[in-house]
Amino acid sequence: MSRLAAPLGSLAAVGAAFAYVAAVDPNEPGHYPACPFLTVTGLYCPGCGGLRSAHAVAHGDLGAALSANALAVLLLVGLAVGWLHWTGRAVRARAYSFPVRLRAWHWWAAGGALVAFTVVRNTPLGTALIP
Repeated sequence: MSRLAAPLGSLAAVGAAFAYVAAVDPNEPGHYPACPFLTVTGLYCPGCGGLRSAHAVAHGDLGAALSANALAVLLLVGLAVGWLHWTGRAVRARAYSFPVRLRAWHWWAAGGALVAFTVVRNTPLGTALIP
């Protein structure tokens, strides 16, 4: 059972964070600090709308979650799949190994996608991506 301690502890921590975001609505002003990037530049960062997206996911509203921050929803799905993989390996008493060997180009591609998402959501073409 000790081999499940880390995955279950992680699930408890993430569950507590989601419970807090579900209970304290980020759509109401004054509960969370403003995004410093948005405050300084007037531009939306890749994380803008992430709390509203998590709040919508916690309430089962996938449409609102995607409209608040589609990238955050994709990240949440990826993290959930990774957690399932990690837990499955722990149940079978196998050492965790990342399913894909990450190379430098993976990181460059992820960074490029992040920059592209940020640029597009701040142009007239990306008005659907604005939280």
